[in-house]
Amino acid sequence: MNNYFPTFRRFLLAAMFVLSVSRIHAEHEVDYTADAIVNAGGGSFAPYYISSNHHGIVTQKSDALIRGVLKHDWNLNRRFSYGYGIDLIGGWGSSTDYLQYTGDGATEIARHPSRAWIQQLYGEVKYRGVFLTAGLKEHGSALLNQSLSSGDLVESGNSRPIPEVRIGFIDFQNIPFTNGWLQIQGEISYGKYTDNKWMREHYNYLDYHLNQGALYTYKRCYFRTKPTMPLSVTFGMQVGASFGGQTVWYTAGVLTKQYRFSRGIRQFFKMLLPTDGGLDYYTGSTLGSWDVKFRYRISDRYTVNAYFQKPYEDGSGIGFLNGWDGIWGVEFVSSVNSPVRGVVLEYIDFTNQSGPMHWDPDDYPGVDITARGEGADDYYNNHEYNPYANYGMAIGTPFMVSPIYNTDGMMMFLYNRMRGFHVGIDGYISKELGYRVLGSYRKSWGNGSIPLIVPATSTSMLFEAEWKVPSVRGLSLKGQFAFDHGTLLGNNTGACITLRYAGSFNL
Repeated sequence: MNNYFPTFRRFLLAAMFVLSVSRIHAEHEVDYTADAIVNAGGGSFAPYYISSNHHGIVTQKSDALIRGVLKHDWNLNRRFSYGYGIDLIGGWGSSTDYLQYTGDGATEIARHPSRAWIQQLYGEVKYRGVFLTAGLKEHGSALLNQSLSSGDLVESGNSRPIPEVRIGFIDFQNIPFTNGWLQIQGEISYGKYTDNKWMREHYNYLDYHLNQGALYTYKRCYFRTKPTMPLSVTFGMQVGASFGGQTVWYTAGVLTKQYRFSRGIRQFFKMLLPTDGGLDYYTGSTLGSWDVKFRYRISDRYTVNAYFQKPYEDGSGIGFLNGWDGIWGVEFVSSVNSPVRGVVLEYIDFTNQSGPMHWDPDDYPGVDITARGEGADDYYNNHEYNPYANYGMAIGTPFMVSPIYNTDGMMMFLYNRMRGFHVGIDGYISKELGYRVLGSYRKSWGNGSIPLIVPATSTSMLFEAEWKVPSVRGLSLKGQFAFDHGTLLGNNTGACITLRYAGSFNL
């Protein structure tokens, strides 16, 4: 169902070049991991917390997977260094029935994940504080706790990675003439979606639209005050976007319109920095967030963070006009493996989006109607492009129900008008035994175009324990038990067991 190989011809060349650079040194360390993953549940999909923020690996109600990873990380102590990685997954996943219109009527067609796929394949180089990565590589949140948070609004690590070329600063770099009081970190990437076949097989061909062949881009720019001080502030913005490809529109099962979008070099520059060009000053589908994080170091062992992310897709979001929409969180962090090592509490609100009606006279110069009725906010959806997802899983926060759960074949986020809270706790009971607990409550009113008559709710929980086998170095066993209860995700209970062996060797 997902074939990366045609897309990777150019990325393989870059990765092979980086691999060849390894001959410069007579010896370097290679890390490896081997995982056996088995999960089972009673619903159509794995429970929410088993699948979310896990790079799209486990989605079905039952899976039996084998995963193997080889990687070499760059050395931060060297002026020039390189890295590479390959991550392969294969096995079996159960099927889910999706509604699809064939011309003779709507039928249910069983769909399941690919029996084997490339999860990661990349090569990367660094020089001083700048890096370049080419290929498939997993990325998580640059601001939030990847293990305990509900998920970053723009890049959460919830979906499978997208093949791309990414360049940026390694960690934060001191800005000249500020004496270390202000630092900067930023990244820019361009990539290509490889889930065309997945989209075709899961779309209902009845209503809405479908885009094929789109490109992906991501940008981030963060500033940070001096981190050695007890109080430090990180602030900035990030944005992900889709552009290019061809979109078709269906109404009542009939193809009504199709349009091919340009993805030439001009569009690449427009996605980097929109310019004042009348009605065509921007292109593509954009999703971004304003991010702020306050970090206060109580002592060498304990830190408290407070943060928020506010989403934007247009001027109202950029101008902070969408009320309390976003993620508001506090976090406690311990630097030692104590019984309570980390605690995250988050309030998530997406209910202040404007309604589906939109009229901006600036879009139509010369018209007599000058009154404004600007609306049509629709987080993670777009009127021309696919939802902000990859292989059905949200690229941003999984707190909004991903399109993969839409068994009616609607290729959109159906429940993005919602609010709720999330809590995460982890720690160590002993040196070898760690735990993690996640919980949330959500209430959704549908979205602006398709509201729910009766709001849907969901309560989700995860209980996880990981044991590092003391008698076998590198061997660990992780067990997860999770459930969903309510009308939003349905009632579902499941478990997942992961056996991992990790180590390294020198070449």
